[in-house]
Amino acid sequence: MIPIQRPKDPNRQRKSAEDFLQDYQDMEYTFHALSLIDQLLATVGEKDKRSRALLSQLRRQLQEDQISFQEARKAIVELEGALEKVTSPANRIGTYLGSPNEGIAYLSIGGSDYYTNIDPRLNIEDLKVGTRVLVNEAYAVVGDLGYSPSGPVGKVIDILSDGRLRVGQEHGLQAVVLERSSDLREANLKVGEDIRIDPSFKVVLERLTTPDKKDYYLEDIPELPWSKIGGHQEAIQAIKDTIEMPALHPELFRRFQYSTPKGFLLYGPPGCGKTLIGKATAYNLVRQLTEISGERLKECFMHIKGPEILNMWLGESERIVREIFARAREKRKEGFLPVVFIDEAESVLGTRRAIRSHNISNTVVPMFCSEMDGIESLQDVILILASNRPDLIDPAILRPGRIDRKIKVKRPDRESSRDIFGIYMTPDLPVHPDVLEAHRGDTATAVAAMLDRANDELFARREDTQFLEVTLRSGRRDILHRGDLVSGAIIASIVQRAKEYAIKRAIATREEGGISIEDLIDAVTTEYRENEIFPPTDNTEDWLKLLDYDPENVARVTPIRPESVTRKRPSSVI
Repeated sequence: MIPIQRPKDPNRQRKSAEDFLQDYQDMEYTFHALSLIDQLLATVGEKDKRSRALLSQLRRQLQEDQISFQEARKAIVELEGALEKVTSPANRIGTYLGSPNEGIAYLSIGGSDYYTNIDPRLNIEDLKVGTRVLVNEAYAVVGDLGYSPSGPVGKVIDILSDGRLRVGQEHGLQAVVLERSSDLREANLKVGEDIRIDPSFKVVLERLTTPDKKDYYLEDIPELPWSKIGGHQEAIQAIKDTIEMPALHPELFRRFQYSTPKGFLLYGPPGCGKTLIGKATAYNLVRQLTEISGERLKECFMHIKGPEILNMWLGESERIVREIFARAREKRKEGFLPVVFIDEAESVLGTRRAIRSHNISNTVVPMFCSEMDGIESLQDVILILASNRPDLIDPAILRPGRIDRKIKVKRPDRESSRDIFGIYMTPDLPVHPDVLEAHRGDTATAVAAMLDRANDELFARREDTQFLEVTLRSGRRDILHRGDLVSGAIIASIVQRAKEYAIKRAIATREEGGISIEDLIDAVTTEYRENEIFPPTDNTEDWLKLLDYDPENVARVTPIRPESVTRKRPSSVI
């Protein structure tokens, strides 16, 4: 604990000297009196016992009085010291900002700046920028209290050329420019990091974002070669032509003066693998660049959900957009190849309206456009937008020069669906013994036969597989079956349900068992039965667009709910 120091009172110093002199004189008088008594005792004869006894008693009494007197004086001095402490004014606390000259401190106290003297007993080299210091009545620095343990929290918006930080707070409050504390002078701070500010709003004290903490929009990429993306060969080839070829053959593209695209849009029905394709793009591009050019790169997939950008506070959504692109550029400088993947893009980049009040798209869309214009090419930052409703995205975003390629991710057809089944239902999964026996113990052949049966059931066009009846304005009726509404997410859920059935059967029979064909077929039926959810009439058009069905000539949509028919299980699960 640092003691409170005050300037010495000259009157108090003189009083202390007088007290010391008085104590010395009292001691001298007592010593002289005792000497006189001792002399009297020496002159009194041994026979005069009464006189000797009285002189001895006087000597002892004189010594006891002297001791009591000294104790009383000591108690009085302590009481005076305590009284002085409780009646003296308090020390001020300031923020140390530096030392322009030797023995001089630059302080901030109560919102005002001062140049003050430093107590010579303090080591000026121990004082750090941003620490709290004690200041006496003469505004001299007399103590060091270290860094403040508390203070407001902000975010780094920009790093100036001289190292100072432009810092803003949540909810769109005004930004300020702050100095760094001594401990952060050489720190590699980044835009978007959380920092703690001293209470006087002069110095950044502490970095709150630890190196192990990841931003909410940064995500590691698993190993995703193109072989793990079932179907979508047309979309994958378009991505390779758009991204991989310019990155892998830059000299050839420069020779033809080919302008490398800045980004592209993946659009299509929900659950068809747009996000998966984005992750695979980052993984495969980094791997091929490393193999061909020898440049050591690391993938960085920045998965941003569109609604995460939206914020009710004025200017906050625009700040998040700037922060996203700033972090992507920083990652590129660090040796990463950043892929900015914005999912549900229509939620934040929607069409602007004529009425400019109370519409966040009117400010976010221009900010997004300006940030995209700052990207040189996909070799710096790869930008991918994903949307189920591309018709709702502002045309300024989708124009050539910003989003140069629009790639549709279609629903899987019969062949693609079989490939997706093979990705989720692998030969290393347990298979029912009866199925293995029917195929002579060959697991790969047994699994292939199971998936063929499940895929045939998924695309069967029977009365019990009818899902929707669409009546066109011309009077023609279209019947949509299960296979017309299939997606990669539905196929993954079917395999997951089949595994669940097999696990329940193993628990009930206490046998290891495995997945049977019947499990897969039942999973197909259950999956579509649970998805029989239809919108009200006024939302039919939007709903049809999500189903990837053109609603322009649709007059009515009627769900088909055939009566549940109890299907008899065959005697064999083959």
